[in-house]
Amino acid sequence: MKYSDKSDNDITKIALVLEYEGANYCGFQYQLNVPTVQNEVEKALFKLTGEKLRVIAASRTDTGVHAKGQVISFRTSSKLKPETFIKGVNYYLPQDIAVKESYKVNDMFSVRRDAVSREYIYLIFNNSVRSPLYRSCTYQVNGELNVEAMNQASLALVGEHDLASFVTDVKQSVIVSTIRTVHAALVKRKKDMVIFKIIAKSFLPHQVRNTVGALIMVGLEKINLGDFITIMEARKPGLAGPTVPAQGLYLVQVNYPRPLGEYDEDL
Repeated sequence: MKYSDKSDNDITKIALVLEYEGANYCGFQYQLNVPTVQNEVEKALFKLTGEKLRVIAASRTDTGVHAKGQVISFRTSSKLKPETFIKGVNYYLPQDIAVKESYKVNDMFSVRRDAVSREYIYLIFNNSVRSPLYRSCTYQVNGELNVEAMNQASLALVGEHDLASFVTDVKQSVIVSTIRTVHAALVKRKKDMVIFKIIAKSFLPHQVRNTVGALIMVGLEKINLGDFITIMEARKPGLAGPTVPAQGLYLVQVNYPRPLGEYDEDL
């Protein structure tokens, strides 16, 4: 059976907002013979609509990464109302993936290209005693972290920079440019949880996890603010880190110029 690729007036474009726990998946994007979020969503859509649909995601989260606000889209000849996709797709999805919102959008809308920014957070459980409840959704750091120093270092990321130092294990030919614009970055504490938040239009592979690794080094006072800036300005792949585990990373939100509900076909 071929994927649906119709282009007539009977086709509707739907955008869904997904939440998922990434622990059981090798990332969002489909891969042969391994579990992925995309594969589970497409299987659920097939069971609901009878169509083998290909979905497109706003962000291709890596293995083990979670999402609270992943946005995907697909084109379908189904006459189901947008709100029906929430209950319908959720009925067929595993318990660690859920559709939270559903919208009918115009065919020109692109969940990927039209996004103006993506928001990620990384959760650090800062306690010397392990937590069974947090073990699969945070990264534990035993030593007390200097959050003020970490926040000062994170502010150095804001603006347009060449962030090559925060890339690892990626062939340079894959990346057109390592220059990225960070709109906001901060570190804050809520009791035993240290939260790093970063907002940018796009990110380099492993950029956030390598950034957090370097910020933890600042928080443990193994390096200082000047060292962090030197690492960033060196523009040397693999220099930042160490790469922290994926389980603490969350795609929180994808931002567009207008709310998704305003991208109807009549606009």
